[in-house]
Amino acid sequence: MLYHLLFPLAGQFGPLNVFRYITFRSGGAVITAWLVAFLLGPYLIAWLRSLQPAGQPIRDDIPETHFKKRGTPTMGGLLLLLAILISTLLWADLTNGYVWVALLVTVGFGAVGFADDYLKVSRRNHKGLPGRMKLLALCAVGFVAALWFVYLTRAPLATGLAIPVFKNALLPLGYAFVPFAMFVMVGASNAVNLTDGLDGLAIVPVMIAAACFALIAYLVGNLVFANYLQVRHVPGTGEMAVFCAAMIGAGLGFLWYNAHPAEVFMGDTGSLALGGALGAVAVATKHELVLAIVGGLFVVEALSVIIQVFWFKRTGRRIFLMAPIHHHFQKKGWHEQQIVIRFWIIAMILALAGLSTLKLR
Repeated sequence: MLYHLLFPLAGQFGPLNVFRYITFRSGGAVITAWLVAFLLGPYLIAWLRSLQPAGQPIRDDIPETHFKKRGTPTMGGLLLLLAILISTLLWADLTNGYVWVALLVTVGFGAVGFADDYLKVSRRNHKGLPGRMKLLALCAVGFVAALWFVYLTRAPLATGLAIPVFKNALLPLGYAFVPFAMFVMVGASNAVNLTDGLDGLAIVPVMIAAACFALIAYLVGNLVFANYLQVRHVPGTGEMAVFCAAMIGAGLGFLWYNAHPAEVFMGDTGSLALGGALGAVAVATKHELVLAIVGGLFVVEALSVIIQVFWFKRTGRRIFLMAPIHHHFQKKGWHEQQIVIRFWIIAMILALAGLSTLKLR
């Protein structure tokens, strides 16, 4: 909005020319999103507490330390959604289709998460939406977004899968690209959801991944930088950097209230939305496979659950003391903050590894 209101006036007032730069607007998006989350946080948390006197329902089979968290409200993802929406609408180029697809996925997945959280709180049960219904709703939003991405992107990139490291490698998926893109967004969404089990555990890796993809989006959307790095140039995706910056700012504001001991949990409202948003940016920038590296922590968390369920059904025994894997380390006696900080370090290392693929050609 600010871009459309102020940049046209640059001819009369030179300093307004800064609104043409994605880097400037990304900086504005970070600050705006942080301010919205930080300032609205106390009011939203108070409102959630009034609606949830008993807080988020706690499962009986989780580590004992979690019982101390009784009474903490959930659905704090609403704070993240508000901050991302307001900041993106203020600072992004709203004629850019990629921005609207990213917002569709964020809001759509967030709405599914909100319904899930609401049912858990209203029923006082840790079970919300039936699993199949939740997956179907996420897939429906992801399917629409995937089709929109294909429409926005020029051929052959529209339905092609870029392979990291190999500069000219583009795997033509054809009609299979739509379900693949849908899988990336829904998979990333659920992986972040599984990671969100300890205070601050999910939000910092999300911000790290968002920072990486802000850089990737800026480079991929710039013809000069894309040619220099020999990566696929996707016109228009530079604006995704502003969206990612809004995610970072919103995450910083939310972390103020989600740091141990958390005053609020993001719930499925936030985790599904943030994971879907990362998946959407990865699809837009044609770096879907790089997301698996940058967001490797989320992949490991999801795999730990898949492996645990598969092995238990096959043998009746468990590989991990508890899944997702952060609970395994809790059962081994690691302190919650110890797990969180070590997982943050792993997320940073994986993010650097993912970014290195930009230069390895």
